[in-house]
Amino acid sequence: MDTQYDGPQIVGMDLHRRRSVLVRMTPEGERLGKVRILNSPAAFREEIAKAGVRPKVVLEATYGWYWAADTLTDAGAEVHLAHPLGVKAFTYRRVQNDERDAADLADLLRMGRLPEAWIAPRDVRDLRELTRYRAKLVGKRTGYKDMVHAVLAELGIAAACSDLFGRSGTEWLDGLRLPQPYAGKVASLRTLIDGCTGEIAMLDEVIADLLAGHTGYRVIQQLTGIGPVLAAVIIAEIGDVTRFGRPAQLCSWAGLTPRHRESDLKVARGHITKQGSTILRWAMIEAVQHARAGTKIRAVRDGIIARRGPEARNLAKTAAARQLLTLVFYGLRDGHIRCLHTNGKAAA
Repeated sequence: MDTQYDGPQIVGMDLHRRRSVLVRMTPEGERLGKVRILNSPAAFREEIAKAGVRPKVVLEATYGWYWAADTLTDAGAEVHLAHPLGVKAFTYRRVQNDERDAADLADLLRMGRLPEAWIAPRDVRDLRELTRYRAKLVGKRTGYKDMVHAVLAELGIAAACSDLFGRSGTEWLDGLRLPQPYAGKVASLRTLIDGCTGEIAMLDEVIADLLAGHTGYRVIQQLTGIGPVLAAVIIAEIGDVTRFGRPAQLCSWAGLTPRHRESDLKVARGHITKQGSTILRWAMIEAVQHARAGTKIRAVRDGIIARRGPEARNLAKTAAARQLLTLVFYGLRDGHIRCLHTNGKAAA
């Protein structure tokens, strides 16, 4: 049963695909009401209206949170997004259900202990949809190409050229006579590859148009290994770089920093956390692998390999990726990269 209260309210929401549970409480923790509703913008607006003027609403960054956050914001709520990994640290209860999950989120928010995730603006989310979809298509296309190679391997046929899907490789495949069902499978795979290639080219044009006036997009392409595709991914994933106070925070957010565990006099540092944007880490590592010789980033990578041996290649690439992401931070923040040129020679 709902309790009347005229002051500011805190609303915890346990969001699911079809239904959600909302728990309202005062800033002091007194329960005001609980309801389970079917997900719809109208139902959200109706329930949030009961929470008074400018209520604080918290929901977890779970599957399909975009529309919920937008609906709540449009309804006049101050929306907070809980980071799933941070919230897990507080799930020590023996009994867990939707109502308790919603109440816990509200309690964390009102006590100032909520591990928050950034709510990206709609234009950033739109760009992310395009860049992430492009990455998915590239992955699918690579898988289809691997399947063509697998068919040839099953038949004991060696490819006549290194790039089986370039001009000469395409001509060779056109003249190849395979028995069924292999011929049909290869033809189907080649159709899928061509379809993905066309969609990827279309996405490249759309993304380039969206970022045509973006200063940071042009600036970071001056860094070694970063072209239009990787620059778009970096811009989409980072969004507003000013939400990070310094480069180390951005590197930590990207999951490129080592784990750190400290207790009394014991300090343990391990592998990188990998907690953050997977596609951003991939973009930075990919850029490092294409870094030109004579640049700072290449020097960082090669220097570590020279000191620690070839088995340290992955460690060296990660260290170079952190250095490159640091330069990206300054490029996006300042609109230029001061260390990029030294005595007329490229330094990054």
